[in-house]
Amino acid sequence: QDNRISIWSAGDLGNVGLNGEYHGEPHLLCDIQHNGDVMDMQFLDQERIVVASSTGTVTIFRHHQNNQTLSANHRWEKAHHHVDQDTSCGGAACTGVVCNNPEIVTVGEDGRINLFRADQKDTVRTIDNADSSTLHAVTFLRTTEILTVNSIGQLKIWDLRQQRNEPSQIFSLAGDRVPLHCVDRHPNQQHIVATGGQDGMLSIWDIRQGTMPVSLLNAHEAEMWEVHFHPSNPDHLFTCSEDGSLWHWDASTNVSEKPSFLHQGGRSTTYLSHSTINQSVVSAWLSNDPTKDRMEITNLIPNQTLSVNSLDVLGPCLVYGTDAEAIYVNRQLFA
Repeated sequence: QDNRISIWSAGDLGNVGLNGEYHGEPHLLCDIQHNGDVMDMQFLDQERIVVASSTGTVTIFRHHQNNQTLSANHRWEKAHHHVDQDTSCGGAACTGVVCNNPEIVTVGEDGRINLFRADQKDTVRTIDNADSSTLHAVTFLRTTEILTVNSIGQLKIWDLRQQRNEPSQIFSLAGDRVPLHCVDRHPNQQHIVATGGQDGMLSIWDIRQGTMPVSLLNAHEAEMWEVHFHPSNPDHLFTCSEDGSLWHWDASTNVSEKPSFLHQGGRSTTYLSHSTINQSVVSAWLSNDPTKDRMEITNLIPNQTLSVNSLDVLGPCLVYGTDAEAIYVNRQLFA
């Protein structure tokens, strides 16, 4: 019932012993109460965090580093709502938030997309009936375009410069209508997008062509909750699931020299390629002929049974949270 937003210090990175073991305990710097479940959150800048609530409210919290406190900086009450904002129970869960300072975009169970600016009290723009189903996640494609995924297996592109409340493109999983839960865009090649959903499959899309995924990869045994390209090393991708696994997908070129397709746990990987792409620079994610390319997949937490709900990755560090009410930091991702 009582939820909190917490800021932790994971200690000093320089504090690693000779055997690679990390010394120093993580410790809680500060926390603050939060109404409703925390559905998603993202840093807006060094000090501010935008948080999506199951009550439909979107809050910016400020982290005061001088005295290690958190305060609510601004709040958009029931930015997502089913009936209207004024009824006491009218809130609809805000399921996803993405920031490109000062802009903030949120999506929700009400099929609504909101555009806010951190420096403005009022909503900049609302697309009321953006979707007839739940929007589960959102990300920026470029500064003026966003991608959303919904509960009937669709990926939609929205151009925020357009005043009309229609997506500029719609992509969908063929026939299945499997709910999509997460989306991430390749950091360097903006046409490459990864999504994951209810059936645990990883889908790779090339938004320049067709309306279907370029490849579908058998992955988890249950819902995939999060997918992330490594921000500076995007041949590496990470996915986590309700089945308690967290997979590291390594599509880097040196893998093809390895003797066999390594695959720990889960199902064998299948490739469905819709097209051959003749570019000078072909991303590892698009050139997926398994006879030529080998992808190495490692389950980073082999014996875990409880759901892995979220993950993030930066440099050699991976952080993830599970239903064990614990947060884990792995500092030797590429060791």
